[in-house]
Amino acid sequence: MSSDTLMIRDFPQDERPRERFIQHGPQSLSNHELIAILLRTGTKDESVLQLSNRLLTHFEGLRLLKAATLEEITEIKGIGSAKAIQLLAAVEIGRRIANLEYNDRYVIRSPEDGAKYVMNDMRFLSQEHFVCLYLNTKNQVMHKQTVFIGSLNASIVHPREVYREALKRSAASIIALHNHPSGDPAPSREDIEVTKRLVECGKIIGIDLLDHIIIGENKFVSLKEKGYL
Repeated sequence: MSSDTLMIRDFPQDERPRERFIQHGPQSLSNHELIAILLRTGTKDESVLQLSNRLLTHFEGLRLLKAATLEEITEIKGIGSAKAIQLLAAVEIGRRIANLEYNDRYVIRSPEDGAKYVMNDMRFLSQEHFVCLYLNTKNQVMHKQTVFIGSLNASIVHPREVYREALKRSAASIIALHNHPSGDPAPSREDIEVTKRLVECGKIIGIDLLDHIIIGENKFVSLKEKGYL
């Protein structure tokens, strides 16, 4: 190794890609730093950061790299088949994510749609389950999550648990649902208090609570239709 070649261990910890990824997130890293994480190690003559930078320079950036073949990448000195396969696997994952189709997602246009989406799963539950549906701007269900299991209580169902997932998923809106094991979906005082609290928090964050639906035995009650939202 030449005296002027820095290895990754020679960098201060807060300048190492993995440490910066953990502390500041992937968006804080440059393209060659992200590639360095995929390559993991450099060679005896250069650090992984130098190797990844040379790789990007060779392909004139990500646009040509994403179209590179295994043979073309392994022509780069210091990159064997294992490193090349890791790179191509990451490129393929990115391609598949970019091509995801959302047309088959369930669309909720009414309380009936929301109730229908969960009815068969929730109508026979022996405990109360508080479930949230996270929707995009087209009212398509992006994600369904059980937030709480047990008797509903305004002090237990924390808005932060509900909206944390909404922020994580970049949801445009939320529909809350919970079941009444008795089969009677009539809202309780606690149901109404939880709803009002979630509505207030949603207004502050900028993510609307579209409805809170109570599931009974093959029937439901929409708190929006009852005027509580």
